[in-house]
Parts: sequence; structure tokens; C-alpha cells
Amino acid sequence: MSYENKILQLKKMLGSKKEKVVEKPTFVKPPKPSYLENWVKCGLNVIENDFGVVFKREVMYSNDYKHGLYELGSLYDAIDKWENHRISHPFSLSFDDDILFFDTETTGLKGVGTHIFLIGVLEAKTDGFLLTQYVLADPSNEAAFLFESKFWQTQKTIITYNGKSFDWPQVETRWTLHRNTLPKLTNHKQIDLLHSSKRIWKNNLEKMKLTTVEEEKLGFHRKGDIPGFLAPIIYADALKSGQADTLIKVLYHNEWDLLSLVTLYIHSTNLLIETRVEEAATTLTNVGKWYGDLKHKGESERFLSKVTEHFEGPETGLAYYYLAIEQKRNGQFVEAAIHFEYAIPHLDIKKQIKAYEQLAIVYEHQLKTFEKAIRCALDGLKLIENATCFNASQKIKLIEQWEKRIQRLENKIIS
Repeated sequence: MSYENKILQLKKMLGSKKEKVVEKPTFVKPPKPSYLENWVKCGLNVIENDFGVVFKREVMYSNDYKHGLYELGSLYDAIDKWENHRISHPFSLSFDDDILFFDTETTGLKGVGTHIFLIGVLEAKTDGFLLTQYVLADPSNEAAFLFESKFWQTQKTIITYNGKSFDWPQVETRWTLHRNTLPKLTNHKQIDLLHSSKRIWKNNLEKMKLTTVEEEKLGFHRKGDIPGFLAPIIYADALKSGQADTLIKVLYHNEWDLLSLVTLYIHSTNLLIETRVEEAATTLTNVGKWYGDLKHKGESERFLSKVTEHFEGPETGLAYYYLAIEQKRNGQFVEAAIHFEYAIPHLDIKKQIKAYEQLAIVYEHQLKTFEKAIRCALDGLKLIENATCFNASQKIKLIEQWEKRIQRLENKIIS
């Protein structure tokens, strides 16, 4: 057989093989739970879709509804402030954003066996704010529950509290388990208010629980609330007993969470844009540092200068320190040196050492005052030698570095 005939025969053999068609598993719609009517009597509505049933609760709030210190409609004022601020910030919103405040309750903290049993969303409408809560009828109806959340539809800006680390990854995990059934999950923009709260109130609030922020900063105190850790127990009991009377209290807990997300965003926006003197020095300092980290030098100096102008003593230390760093970056070396000197007595030992290092650099390389540079280097070295915050190897390495700096400065003075 010729070479050409062999090739033709091989092609026929390959062409005769039929490709195997991989069929998607057929979805079987689960039965409705027996306690449907009992849960409806407690104020829940039943929604049925192609994947099963889900319970739903809706509450409409007017724009002038007040939750703690703020009316919900003040959200529009906050967005307007960001649009007029004209500075890019990871926290900013615009009127083009499709905003959704989002929170969940789950049966556990992690693992594939953890289910989301409550999804709560709050969104602005033309005549107010609509709260919508979806409750998982039972685990067999999870696809219906996730589908009804509409997270597969158009992209939104989702605002959460610890949502980036917890709530949204849980949604992604559960969605993945139903990837052959549900539409593809949309990739949404996210703003996590826990992150911003840590940036704003570091060293000001001992705990960053949402209830703590509510009481300390938002003027809201819960009455009759259930502890969050009881939520999965209450849900499991509702499934077992078929009664949802206590489960409704979990929905109220989730409702307060969502309302507080709105007012927390409003309050945080006010702090990030307005230099309010009545705020603690640590808060203004934190905001100034955040702007500095974002390379917004003007905004950083505006907030830090507010602290140095209106406060005195220990609470100004960090403000002077970060202000000096910004001034050094901007080439304002004389001002930077003065403010590092002001800051040192009020800093912790690690930042004192860092401040002495920066001072030594400025005096040596920019201001060319070697005597002051060596004085700072010696003071910094003394702190390192007496410090207890470094292990032995760290201390040896630091001492070697600082002794080299001192030797270099001594050589410059001699020459």
C-alpha cells in the first residue's frame, strides 16, 4: 500500500469515530418544604422559580427614615460630596454606580458544608430604600435561593462589612457548587466598610464589630437584638420545628446590619472629606495617613496639619511624624526635620528609631549638617541597644547598620 493510500485510510478511520457528547446532569426540582404555610404566617412570602422555592421579605424605607444619626437619604449627599471632591479614592461612589448594600447569615464560618441561609440587600429606589431578604427554604432549594439573589445579572457596586473576606467568598463557593445549573456569577465591584473603619478608627476603637461602631460612632443602639452566633442555631431549629417565629428575629438583626451600612458609609464619607475638629486626633491622623498612602499629598497634609494646629502633646506625635514624611517626599526638608523633632518624644520606640533614621538622612544628605546627623544617629543607636522589641539577630543587624552610618558621618566631619 502506497504512503498516500495509508494516509487516506487513516483519515477514514479517524473520521468514523463519533465524538462523545457530554450531557449536563439533569436538574430535578426539589419538593416544597412541608412548613411553607407556617413560615408565610410569620410574614414571609414564597417565591417559586425554575429551581425550587425561596422565602422573601421586603420592607420599604422613606428617604427621611432616620437610623441613628442620619437619614437614609443622606447617602445622596455623600455621593455628591465624592463627585465634587474629584480625588480618586477606593471608598468613593458616583451616581453612575448601581449600589447594593449586602449582608448574609450563614450556618457556619467556613467549609463546603457551610450554607448561606439568609441574603439581605438594601438598594436605593426613586421613592426610598428597598430592603429585600431571601431565606433558604432548605438545603435542597439552594439553587433557587441563589438564583433569586440576582447576583448573576448586571454588575453592581456591593457595599459590605467584612464582605470581601467572608460574605462574598461564601457566595462564590456556594455558586460554584451549582455552576452546571445557575447562570454565571457576575464579577461585582466591592467596597468593604470594615477595611475603611479600620483605617479611620485605628487606635480609637478597641473593637471593630459593627455593633460597636454603631454605638460609638453612628448613634444607634440595638434593643432586643439576638447575638449573631445564635443565628445558625435558630435557623436549624426553624427547619426542624417548621416554626419561624424566632427566625424572624434573625431577619431583624440582618435588617439593622444593612441600615447601619448605609449610615456608616455616610459618616465615613463625612470624615474623609471634611476635617472635623470635633473628631479625635487619632482619627484625623489616620485619615491623613490613608491619603498619604494613596499618594494624595495635599489631602494628607490638610488632615495632618489640622491635628498639629488644634491638638497638643502626645496625641499629635503620629500626625507630626506622617506630616514630616510627606514634607520629606515633597522636598520640604527644613519643615520635615522640625516636625520629626516634634514627633519623637510622643512616638513608640520603633517609630522613634525610624524618625531618628529619617532625621539623620535629611541632615546628612539634604541639609548637610553632619553634626546634627551624627547626633540623631547616636540617639537612634542608643534606643536600639536598649530596646526590647527586637530579637537578638534583628538587634545585631540594626546596630551594625547604625554604626556604619555613624562611622561614615565621622569621616565626613573629619574631612
